[in-house]
Amino acid sequence: MKAEKGPPVLANYLIGLREGLEAGLVVSILVAYLVKAGRRDRLVVVSGGVALAVAVSIAFGALLTYTSTSLLSDFRSQELFGGTMSALAVVFVTWMVFWMRRTARGMRAELDGRMASALQMGVLAVALTAFLAVAREGLETALFFWSAVQAAGSTTAPVVGFSLGILTAVVLAWLLYRRSVKLNLARFFTWTGAGLIVIAAGVLAYAVHDLQEGGAIGGLNALAFDVSNQISLGSWYGALLKGVFNFTPQTTVVQAVAWVAYLVPVMTIFFLGGRTRASQPSAPPAPVRNPAADEAQQSPAR
Repeated sequence: MKAEKGPPVLANYLIGLREGLEAGLVVSILVAYLVKAGRRDRLVVVSGGVALAVAVSIAFGALLTYTSTSLLSDFRSQELFGGTMSALAVVFVTWMVFWMRRTARGMRAELDGRMASALQMGVLAVALTAFLAVAREGLETALFFWSAVQAAGSTTAPVVGFSLGILTAVVLAWLLYRRSVKLNLARFFTWTGAGLIVIAAGVLAYAVHDLQEGGAIGGLNALAFDVSNQISLGSWYGALLKGVFNFTPQTTVVQAVAWVAYLVPVMTIFFLGGRTRASQPSAPPAPVRNPAADEAQQSPAR
């Protein structure tokens, strides 16, 4: 029993926007540091590292597609592979959402330090720094986007949504770099992170369904609800539910349990954890020590 599918343009737009802006901010920070340090000659090297990271990410997505459609001939193997990769995508996206929430404020200082060290080491180190900074985002995005395409059951609509999201992210990153617009990045990453958690819950439910069809998980015929006669994915509201929540009119009990068991605790920790850190008083600054005075106090009186 294969779940009916629809075109989640909105979900893939959010994926492209969020992940694209993360990568765009990383690149802009590296470029800004080089310009400030007077090392514009290394901008070409950074561009090469970024281009290589993008190429590797695209190749990774193509490899996933080729593996699922060509190397795995029988239906059961394809479902097990798709379910496993989708579950892995949920793990990576969840980790990245919390990682960005925790380290966003110190990201500039961290990247500036890496680039400063790379400049001292040479051209290859600069290219490697740019490559690693972008490849981490790119590989995660490729895996999550591939999983979303598998859940959609089509390619055109997800690619359109994802491409529009990437294009919007590139424009925003450029405007932010030029200081033409102001954007509350903390609020942006908070709410887009919440949106990705909702999308990830739907991807996890779809992964569970794939694993059920592959025989790894039972309960395929035990439905939590069946509203296929009331809600059609061809309608605008059905497509909206599919795009945002990866809703399927026929949902198994295990899928529903997985969706709730992921969404409720992860969303709670995401918001309450951030609120707890924000409410914690910052530590008082350490007293400035005077080495000369310390030495005088430690020296015996003459």
